[in-house]
Amino acid sequence: MAFQSNEKIITVRFFKTPAGNEPVRDWLKKQTAEAKKAIGEDIKAVEFLWPLGYPQVTKLDKDLWEIRTNLTDSICRVFFTVTAGFMVLLHGIIKKDQKTPKQDLDLAKKRRDSILSGGL
Repeated sequence: MAFQSNEKIITVRFFKTPAGNEPVRDWLKKQTAEAKKAIGEDIKAVEFLWPLGYPQVTKLDKDLWEIRTNLTDSICRVFFTVTAGFMVLLHGIIKKDQKTPKQDLDLAKKRRDSILSGGL
């Protein structure tokens, strides 16, 4: 995807657990080279073109969106929130069904709430 501007509208940050872990960064490291490249390009598109809509980005809840990456053999989703000019990556999954698993959505919402209550 070509970008019209060379300036980011929002900048990526990874959600950090109280122990200092970055679950989305760890999840990304486990993906195939193809998946890492595709997910990275989609994240970059959001940084430069925010706000971005369907099919790249879908709003799931108040202050919660997902980046939709379709790979050859799977579907990836990265959940994020936006605050103070940052796009905070909250949770990443490989989808196995049409519907997003409730436990994954609940985890993303919990992390979003943590960030929006001052946890950045």
